[in-house]
Amino acid sequence: MSFMNYRILSKPSYSLLELELSEGEEVLAEPGAMVYMKNVELSPTMRGGLLGGLKRAMLGGESFLVNRYISKGKGLLGLAPPYQGDITAIKLSGRIYAQSGAFLASSPTINIDIKWGGAKTFFAGEGLFLLRLEGSGDLFLSAFGGIEMLDVDGKLAVDTGHIVAFEDSLDFRVRPVGGLKATLLSGEGLIAEFSGKGRVWIQSRSISEYIGWISSLLPSRARQ
Repeated sequence: MSFMNYRILSKPSYSLLELELSEGEEVLAEPGAMVYMKNVELSPTMRGGLLGGLKRAMLGGESFLVNRYISKGKGLLGLAPPYQGDITAIKLSGRIYAQSGAFLASSPTINIDIKWGGAKTFFAGEGLFLLRLEGSGDLFLSAFGGIEMLDVDGKLAVDTGHIVAFEDSLDFRVRPVGGLKATLLSGEGLIAEFSGKGRVWIQSRSISEYIGWISSLLPSRARQ
């Protein structure tokens, strides 16, 4: 399969995805992500029908619709997430799981769904559901801060607030970073302990920690 012609500009703090599209080429993107476009037609769509759209919106915190962009000639499309941070491109062939809000854009051959993972999937305060991204094609994920990919061959512990995505081949469990004393005094929270062989994508900053830091700088009256 052929892959998209793309560039990621202004990395890593204020990344913008620029796609050069040929005649008839299609892209799926999160609503509100479009920055600019040329010779491209926009058509909102519900992937998975009405039920699929409702499930993503109510359970996964995602948009009800997904925007479908179709090139009408030599097209140009610029996309960016709503927050400052990085964008990474993944040549997907199979299935990965991502935190809610990480999806930016993809080839139309990639299916977007919601997975219930039980209480162990409480990543970064996002809730109990993960995005399940499956198929073959280009996938673009965004994150708060820079994005790095880590290879796992055995075990790897990652702070839950820094997880962006991970491959289906990995198993994991969420636990405190240490005993009760270590958890209370270290300033650390929960970690996801991955096991197996595969890849994990992390973000260099945690949204919840950043919000907490901003809140601590505000006058006490403003926090009430």
